[in-house]
Amino acid sequence: MKIRARISVTFLIIVATNLVLFSLAIYFISEYFRQRDFYYRLADKARITARLLIEEDEVDPAILRLIERNNLTSLPEEHIVIYDQQNKQIYASADTAHGIASQRDLLDRVRKQKQLYMRRKTREIVGLAYTYQQQEYVIIATAYDESGLTEIAHLRNILGFGLVFSLSLVGISGWMFAGRFLQPISNVIRQVDRIRASNLNMRVDASDNSDEIAQLAKTFNSMLDRVQEAFEVQRNFVANASHELRTPLTIITGQIEVTLIKKRTVEEHEAKWVAVLDVIKRLNVLSNNLLELTQVSLDDAPIKFHEVALDEAIYQATKMLTTRRPDYQVIFSFESETIQSSLTVQGSLALLISAFVNLMENGCKFSANNRVEVILGADEQWATIQFKDEGIGIDPADIKHIYEPFFRAENAKRILGYGIGLPLTYRIIQLHRGQISVASKINEGTTFTLKLPKTF
Repeated sequence: MKIRARISVTFLIIVATNLVLFSLAIYFISEYFRQRDFYYRLADKARITARLLIEEDEVDPAILRLIERNNLTSLPEEHIVIYDQQNKQIYASADTAHGIASQRDLLDRVRKQKQLYMRRKTREIVGLAYTYQQQEYVIIATAYDESGLTEIAHLRNILGFGLVFSLSLVGISGWMFAGRFLQPISNVIRQVDRIRASNLNMRVDASDNSDEIAQLAKTFNSMLDRVQEAFEVQRNFVANASHELRTPLTIITGQIEVTLIKKRTVEEHEAKWVAVLDVIKRLNVLSNNLLELTQVSLDDAPIKFHEVALDEAIYQATKMLTTRRPDYQVIFSFESETIQSSLTVQGSLALLISAFVNLMENGCKFSANNRVEVILGADEQWATIQFKDEGIGIDPADIKHIYEPFFRAENAKRILGYGIGLPLTYRIIQLHRGQISVASKINEGTTFTLKLPKTF
């Protein structure tokens, strides 16, 4: 069942329940007051009849029956029977062959309760105990409330017709209003359904309202922004990765083809294979960096954090870098206030070493003296690491793009690189809930500053 139908049915059931309860309350309250008023009238008529018969000597039963027969205030099918203390009938109006007081228990109940109201089928019955000159009489009066029951029947018909009419009107109105209120959701569904990979720039029309439907549309648009951004990043990543992988493979293929054109000496073969090996190493580094970047880019990357001593991690990163590039130099120093502070943080040693190696290698690679200075500092909340070089610097217009995969500044394109190291480092620092900032001047140098929280 669709939401519109569920809303309409639910609304109809709620209104129907309220209307039925309200109608039943009106009906039973009206019936209660009808019976009460009729009992009072019947009881008053019974007392008047008993007073005339028992207290007035001039009125005998025959005259009283004649009066009752010609009394315009007599109730429909009215019958009054009076019994003395020995349960002997001393008066009966008109034809009393109805067996009303034929059961002795009824008279006993009246004597015990003094006043009794009951109903048999459509007839109302009143039983009264009447005392005069220390003699107790029992009066049984019965009648048919023709006008009251007719009015109750009319009320029942009116309530039934009104209930059916009201529920029909409520059902139609509920269906129309549910469709009207759900129309914006239907519009959102149609607009979202038209969005494909080829038109991710489309957005859902979000009104200026602050209701839930407008919030839903804005949420869809926000989600589409993230999807489009991820799609563009993925497309650019695939295109750039394909280009970067194709270049070394082309070089390897060309070297091998040139070698096979003619016979060569052992020394020439060795030179060619050394060149091929160098390209393969570069290709291996590129593949490893791409793999690491993909792993740390996953939002749910399964990374376990432990206590990591930053000075030890810097030392291992330096050893790894200088082993691969002996001509690179890394100089350590500590801020003066760091001596009394801990350099231990929660993190992944392998990822932090990878980030440090990237920053050290960039500092050395883009500096004429192949040297980078690493300064460690700490306070109660943060551990700080600065990587300073005296290299070519970064243009201010390029700084906002340096963390994009495969981006390379114009002044850095003449130096071998792939544009993966900084995006990988940025993502690693993000995973550690840290901060990274850069300050640079062209031809003067660059300083990268990392801040890592000591506790999460």
